[in-house]
Amino acid sequence: MTGARTDTLARLRGSIERIEGHEDTTRLDRVALGHAGADEVLQGGLIRGTLHEVFALETRQIGAATGFVAGMAQRLSRAKPLLWIRQDFVAREGGALAMSGLKELGLDPRGIVLVAAADHEMALRVGADALACDALGTVILDLWGEVRAFDLVASRKYTLAAQNSGVSCVMLRTSALPMVSTAETRWVVQAARSPPTAPWEAWGAPVLDVNLVRNRHGQTGRWIMEWKCDECLFRDTESEAGKTHSQPVATAPADRPHQAPARPQRRVARRA
Repeated sequence: MTGARTDTLARLRGSIERIEGHEDTTRLDRVALGHAGADEVLQGGLIRGTLHEVFALETRQIGAATGFVAGMAQRLSRAKPLLWIRQDFVAREGGALAMSGLKELGLDPRGIVLVAAADHEMALRVGADALACDALGTVILDLWGEVRAFDLVASRKYTLAAQNSGVSCVMLRTSALPMVSTAETRWVVQAARSPPTAPWEAWGAPVLDVNLVRNRHGQTGRWIMEWKCDECLFRDTESEAGKTHSQPVATAPADRPHQAPARPQRRVARRA
């Protein structure tokens, strides 16, 4: 029994080393987001068959983060079905997903399977099973708040399952702070101001303030992205074309949670 346990432990350690190791990034299967600055920092785009995390730090940013995740999933899925696992509390707080809205973003509702989970424990179980099905393109786990069950060990299992099947996994977290995990990339997303539109247009194109706070294979950065619904690509907005928002800073330490940006100090007028 001792020998069998030793062999099992050695295999697990080897798997973890492969997940966390610095493998040859040129051989990884990548898909471009379409945004030149982000794709350059990502060395060609998002890596398929691994774990990515997207955070909406505040409830009011759930729409922006959901739109970004939808765009990511569309790029990652390779025309395969998309499984969207959504915790019931997310729908109660942020509203139900509208298939008509996803269609306007360029996704095909016929290729989306929506699963309602009573709590995050059920969502995590369904997600783990789904990642073993290589007929899927992407699995989205849409969770609310802090999820203690999704710790470093659980994220390693998810990463390994995604690598084995080639199915991409995107974790969408609302009203939660990023914590240590084996995610390939981690994003914090909020809404940005749309460029001016013609008077006869009902609304502007989706524009997002996207902050890449973790990138296992390179630098981080922050960009203003516009989602092109017809092309199904992220691009610079017309007002931001020619500008760069990439910030060549060190990747956040893996053993520390990402800190939300500090609030600006208020100025108080004083009488003379």
